[in-house]
Amino acid sequence: MKTYELIAPCHFGLEAVLKREIDDLGYDISKTEDGRVTFVGDMEALCRANVFLRSAERILLKAGSFTARTFDELFECTKALPWEEWIPKDGKVWVTKASTVKSKLYSSSDIQSIMKKAIVERLKSAYHTEVIPETGASYPVRVFAMKDEFTVGIDSTGESLHKRGYRQSTTKAPISETLASALIMLTPWKKDRILVDPFCGSGTFAIEAAMMAANMAPGMNRSFLSESWKNLIPKKTWYDAMDEANDLVDLSVKTDIQGYDIDPSAVRMARENAQRAGVDYMIHLQQRPVSALSHPGKYGFIITNPPYGERLEEKADLPELYRTIGDRFAKLDTWSMYLITSYEDAQNAIGKKADKNRKIYNGMIKTYYYQYIGPKPPRREQRTSEI
Repeated sequence: MKTYELIAPCHFGLEAVLKREIDDLGYDISKTEDGRVTFVGDMEALCRANVFLRSAERILLKAGSFTARTFDELFECTKALPWEEWIPKDGKVWVTKASTVKSKLYSSSDIQSIMKKAIVERLKSAYHTEVIPETGASYPVRVFAMKDEFTVGIDSTGESLHKRGYRQSTTKAPISETLASALIMLTPWKKDRILVDPFCGSGTFAIEAAMMAANMAPGMNRSFLSESWKNLIPKKTWYDAMDEANDLVDLSVKTDIQGYDIDPSAVRMARENAQRAGVDYMIHLQQRPVSALSHPGKYGFIITNPPYGERLEEKADLPELYRTIGDRFAKLDTWSMYLITSYEDAQNAIGKKADKNRKIYNGMIKTYYYQYIGPKPPRREQRTSEI
């Protein structure tokens, strides 16, 4: 099968997590940039990446890259790409997004309009027709430009990969599924370790962790736009990827994953979402304030997304809230805590400097992932010999 370059965008600051995921799937990485990783693979790789990658936002089939400093150059360079290799005569094509950084061309709407005209002109010439009917499958194009260097990709995913299909109920400040997964993968948490989220909201951390524990592929219960690309991807390729995902699921796994929230409606939403994800039996969800956070087990993990105080009326409550987090964590002396927040004074309020601190953009909000790393548990054979 022919190979292509495939582009996987991700949250800024989490490229290393995505690289590890792609490597684990067995594909060679050709380029890593801020917010995206490019790798080499065939159409099977495109299908498997959509189904299995937890931290990617979408998968793009790279059409090409070029330098353009004027709209004339943009038109000609776009037109020079072999669009007929990917888009059939009746294909519906449009430039759905254009983003630029430090480039002479910065008007997204103008870039979109000019590139669309160039693509249509190329297709009309290739198919020897005066009209491209655009009645067939959809081939949305996404464009990134950095210092006049344009990268062009065709979106194979459709709705972003964070749309797993289970989260129909959300709280007012939910963390995305892709970001939650990436943050869990930045920790040493494994399915045999305790995980507690004391600000569980709609349950995303707990649900993503449970899906990881049961080896459930994040994309196994949703559809993808490129399933209609019959000119490029045989239906069997999609069936094979889904069959692989189903074969890997282990519903017998035993876990200790807990989610608390002071808001009863959030707990109800989390339960509904966990049921839709098929992991409700793996998660204990309960209405409880963070001041009641406790657990009899050792060597557990707190992984959480507490309030940031983005609303002015909430800011005054943050010092006391984060002091409470610090007090409860201090009593769990063998535990680790991983906490994402934009609250700049979080470490002072918690009363302890984080062992590691990672800057991550949660949407347009600059956040910090504070990592308080606890002791490793004794090796299993040592624990057994001590009994």
